[in-house]
Amino acid sequence: METEHRIHVGDAREMTALDDDSVELVVTSPPYPMIAMWDDLFAELDDEIADLLADGDGEAAFEAMHAALNPVWDELSRVLVEGGVAAVNVGDATRSVGDGFQLYPNHAELITRFRERGFDLLPDVLWRKPVNSLTKFMGSGMVPPNAYATLEHEYVLLFRNGDERRSFETGAERRYEAAYFWEERNDWFSDLWTDVQGEGQRLDHDDLRTRSAAFPFEVPYRLVNMYSVYGDTVLDPFWGTGTTSLAAMVAGRDSVGYELSTEFREVFDDRLAKIEAFADEKAGERLDSHREFAEGRDLGYEAENYDFRVKTKQERQLQLYTIESYERDGDCYRVSHEAFGGE
Repeated sequence: METEHRIHVGDAREMTALDDDSVELVVTSPPYPMIAMWDDLFAELDDEIADLLADGDGEAAFEAMHAALNPVWDELSRVLVEGGVAAVNVGDATRSVGDGFQLYPNHAELITRFRERGFDLLPDVLWRKPVNSLTKFMGSGMVPPNAYATLEHEYVLLFRNGDERRSFETGAERRYEAAYFWEERNDWFSDLWTDVQGEGQRLDHDDLRTRSAAFPFEVPYRLVNMYSVYGDTVLDPFWGTGTTSLAAMVAGRDSVGYELSTEFREVFDDRLAKIEAFADEKAGERLDSHREFAEGRDLGYEAENYDFRVKTKQERQLQLYTIESYERDGDCYRVSHEAFGGE
């Protein structure tokens, strides 16, 4: 199996390289409005934003930042197939602007803006992003009533483009090979992920460090496996260090990304240095975990590609792939995959 991964250096507000209905899944984590590290980026998109922050008008700045992202959401509605899913990882923000401190509900604002574009809202996921501090409260400490809870979670908002689910031909092999295990479904489709940890940034370039906020690999990896099949294309319009493309590679899907900063390509190439071993590790973990689950259980079906039984009929054709090799050709990475862990 071969997959292809293209990186476009450009503005995701105009994804001219992508045709209508050309991607099946979007997985992304946009810059979060009202998070200070993104102020300069938003000011570049709309120079009024810096003035609003300087004037202490937090409400207007919040609105202007979200408005600056509207063209990206317009493009997603164009390039995403009918029934395709957009998974948007986002956190709310707390901030003092002017004389006031408040929470800015980014997740609620994005829900409104996606629904205005005809997306159907699906149940979302919360994942814990622990703050490693003994002083986790905000505000006045031990004296009530002016302390505030610390935000330790982010949202994965899930939207379907249109009101129809994707359809497949009867018995589509690429869909059934992409099945997940029954016990994986029970974990992944919970609305609370407590086993996913935040990911610190270890970038050599100081300038890049201030413009990167990668989500942990496990988040896009799960989402790619949950909402796409082999042969699908996954889009990340805020590519950053390429975590979504990395997850698509390991999961055996095509991908495309948009990124303004060419410097991140060097970081991504560094991440690919041991991609073959990493893909083996992820596939091996999934198989080992299932074998542990299956031991001692009277499961109903024999897997067709592995030496174990599975819980449901839909899992019988499940086939994991790993990465045999890859090559880079300009802005395109071509990856060769092979079946992993068969009999």
